[in-house]
Amino acid sequence: MLDLRLIRSDPHRVLARLQRRDPTLDLTPLLARDEERRALSQKADDLRHRQNEASERIAALGREGRQAEKDLLLTAMREVAAERKRVEEQLQEVERALEDLLLSLPNIPHESVPGGTEEKVILRTFGEPPEFPFPPRHHVSLAQELGLLDPDRGAKVTGARFPMYVGDGARLEFALLHWMFELHVREHGYTPVLPPILANRASFLTSGQFPKFASEVYACPEDELFLNPTAEALLVNLHRDETLAEDDLPRKYVAYTPCFRREAGTYGEEQRGLIRVHQFNKVELFQYTTPETSYAALEEIVRQAEVILQRLGLHYRVALLPAGDLAQQAAKTVDVEVWLPGQNRYYEVSSCSNCEDYQARRGNIRYRPAAGGKPRFVHTLNGSALATSRLFAALLEQNQRSDGTVVLPPLLADLLGQETLG
Repeated sequence: MLDLRLIRSDPHRVLARLQRRDPTLDLTPLLARDEERRALSQKADDLRHRQNEASERIAALGREGRQAEKDLLLTAMREVAAERKRVEEQLQEVERALEDLLLSLPNIPHESVPGGTEEKVILRTFGEPPEFPFPPRHHVSLAQELGLLDPDRGAKVTGARFPMYVGDGARLEFALLHWMFELHVREHGYTPVLPPILANRASFLTSGQFPKFASEVYACPEDELFLNPTAEALLVNLHRDETLAEDDLPRKYVAYTPCFRREAGTYGEEQRGLIRVHQFNKVELFQYTTPETSYAALEEIVRQAEVILQRLGLHYRVALLPAGDLAQQAAKTVDVEVWLPGQNRYYEVSSCSNCEDYQARRGNIRYRPAAGGKPRFVHTLNGSALATSRLFAALLEQNQRSDGTVVLPPLLADLLGQETLG
């Protein structure tokens, strides 16, 4: 959620920055509601003040035995009380509408983020795309031939785009998840968390998924609970309505969760295999920081995601997203994209974002400065490190051989006790 005082103080500047994301954004309805709210609030205060003054006057008239004047004033105050009730009901309605408008606004892009119509900026690459003396195959055909995935039975059990890992495919998936989780705990100092995979509406409001993207999550309406689309939505709520000590920052958490996304629409080739699925596994990094340290923390999270691909020997690139591609809650996002030779393109395997104080304002998450003074909102950051579905695909496609077998990177060969798949 944006700071209403900031919008009020410089609406033209805020609008110009927001329109770098979406040129159609308009602050006029919000500013009109804010003016209406302030006018109604002032009117309610004036009526309350009149009632308070009248109460003192009524008491004095009673003590003086001036019953007729007292009765007249009581009658007048009943009308004032009724008017105040009407005004306060209007005020509540306007405040709800104002909050809805505020919740609908996305975060303001950081000044370093390219404009919405620009291309992503490639920041760096690692390694070179592997070359093959044969046409590289798609991971789906490799996985099915090697008995790693069973999409037909997955579809029979649940439906399309719910992958079923079997045999060495299931072992590889678990090995990746466990290794990444432990790496971030042991080497990067994250506190491990295994959260619930269901969350309530308040949690999704804090994270920024609701209200705008409520239709994109799976719901359990009888219980008012929703399936987790990313552990970010869970980890940002660990300290909702809390005030932390500055000396306790940064707070760094790593979580493993299965993630669920409806992904409505048609995506062509992306619907095939593990590229765009309804359920996938992910290791998520999350940090609570001070405003002064949050952008250094963003770079740290990106580098920690890169370590995974470097140790697996996979070619990838790092890209800065333009404003038009940012998630609702993000002020700046850096993607790590892995190369899939079977499709001759890069795909995102990690998206790392600084949300600044956008989520903290929604969730009332603050910290108390060590030097004293009023509590301030924390900054929140998140990053996939990594999502395994596309990582799994990249491992197969970048390490395939002409006979359809796949050579495992040494790290995974040690974990699985075999050098190849197939």
